[in-house]
Amino acid sequence: MLSESSAAVVAATLPAVQAHGEAITGRFYQRMFDAHPELLDIFNRGNQATGQQKAALAGAVVAYAEHLTGGGTVPWGPILDRIAHKHASLGITAAQYPIVGRHLLAAVGEVLGDAVTPEVAAAWDEVYWLLACELIAREARLYTVAGVAEDGSVWRDWRVVEKIWETPEVVSFALAPADGGPVPTFTPGQYVSVAVDLDHGQGQQIRQYSLSGPPGADRWRITVKRVRGTDGAPDGMVSTYLHEQVDTGDTLRLSPPFGEVSAVGDGGPLLLVSAGIGLTPAMAALAHLATTEPERPVALVHADRSAAAHARRHELPRLQERLPNLSVRLWYENAADGELAGLKAEIAAGLVDPELIPLAPGARVHLCGPVPFMAGVRSGLLRRGVPAEQIAYEVFGPGMLQN
Repeated sequence: MLSESSAAVVAATLPAVQAHGEAITGRFYQRMFDAHPELLDIFNRGNQATGQQKAALAGAVVAYAEHLTGGGTVPWGPILDRIAHKHASLGITAAQYPIVGRHLLAAVGEVLGDAVTPEVAAAWDEVYWLLACELIAREARLYTVAGVAEDGSVWRDWRVVEKIWETPEVVSFALAPADGGPVPTFTPGQYVSVAVDLDHGQGQQIRQYSLSGPPGADRWRITVKRVRGTDGAPDGMVSTYLHEQVDTGDTLRLSPPFGEVSAVGDGGPLLLVSAGIGLTPAMAALAHLATTEPERPVALVHADRSAAAHARRHELPRLQERLPNLSVRLWYENAADGELAGLKAEIAAGLVDPELIPLAPGARVHLCGPVPFMAGVRSGLLRRGVPAEQIAYEVFGPGMLQN
């Protein structure tokens, strides 16, 4: 709980902080990276370049302050869990929080100037540390469960045992522990971080990829789409590196599995909705259910540019054989050549229409894909009466859906 005196100060200054939020966080990142360039190895440089990272941080800090002062309606438990899982996958440690706090609060003072009195500084410091302590506690629990040492050393070497070209833009990697040790299990919907050392002195970069194979196998599988830059954004550093420079026999550094979202839920009808490379947790879920709950009613809805762009669709006929109650509905922007031998599916041209998504009573829903796609589908399902708590979704990067 925010102290009464600090709550009054935060409520009074919140509009000014909100109005200058992106300027504050932009200055924060500049200060922090100047003082601690090693932290560039943790933060996504693509999101830094587009401004997404600073916009997301500004929104999160303001929303949390609103929550503490009673003015927000966003449920913070799930958001804190999501942030903690992401931090744990990066190996964030408690010792790094004072660095962030020091530079963030200094940036507030630099942007707002004389308006930041000692009382104002103390109140916002209290906001930051309430948020930090919540995250530190959650992350400590996650590290304990994952067997991570107290120093946050999450990385383990994995050998690429197979590289599979799914489409010209999508590749899968089958991975086994380089030390020959056990392969940890995971819940479909969870992801791992992959750390690579880029060429030409660009340093380390880390990205998260859903585990796209079945839990309990003797190898992990990730499926990576090459990110092409649009509207001035750069090409994806890590996806390009993985596509062009990593091959069978090479070694990658991976974190343990993290992620608070389960793609399979706890029984009953299941609706999996994906777009593009968002298919990865759905494929893990289907492979898992084919072994553990083959009679479960499952509907798969997937959207893609075309059948040729739809990675791993050749696996669907075999999954339907193993999952007799699996129905498939596909939307292709270009539906030519959409049929696939052995696949029983409804195929439509254009974009997904949420009104036409098959919906069993009481179905649990899992969404994965671009944020605008998920937001549109989620809104449509809410209009059709699906309770918000029955809709799970995964967001990679700084975007965040709201209720």
